[in-house]
Amino acid sequence: MDRSTLITLLATRSTRRGQFTLASGKTSELYIDARLTTMSPEGLRLIGSLGVDILRTEGWEVDAVGGLTLGADPIAYAISYASASTTKPVRAFTVRKQAKAHGTAKLIEGPFVAGDQVAIVEDVVTTGRSTLQAIDAVREAGGKIVGVLALVDREEGGKQAIEATGIRVVSIVRAAEITAILPR
Repeated sequence: MDRSTLITLLATRSTRRGQFTLASGKTSELYIDARLTTMSPEGLRLIGSLGVDILRTEGWEVDAVGGLTLGADPIAYAISYASASTTKPVRAFTVRKQAKAHGTAKLIEGPFVAGDQVAIVEDVVTTGRSTLQAIDAVREAGGKIVGVLALVDREEGGKQAIEATGIRVVSIVRAAEITAILPR
């Protein structure tokens, strides 16, 4: 039930047809601005509980979840918040696109600790490039990646590119499930 509600939210709030240039540089007739869902109260509630369920179902014993800012941030926070009432709360962190030039010059912000078992989260996977960037940053900081949890898999090869590195990718929703209910 929650998953079908999430698909409906993504279709009605976050998805548009037209001509778009994606962050990957690819052009597409479909644009999914997941932030319109992930930053809404209903989206946060749904994503948090579904994310915690997937971590448990997959057997991913993680200490923390996070990914490349900005798309991954609300997903990581929602999962962390939803996990607070479980027997294994999960911390959230964010990976900057580049390290700060001031202060502590951190690339990873939040309560991430070297040695953490981590699930990388992503809002929309197209090519997998931003997910792989987050994976590299977390590994370089001493994190151990147990898997990737994507909100939406655009089904354009990103999942396969990530899995080619030996990391399992689980998506909550596939683009085809969203487009199936979009008006023409």
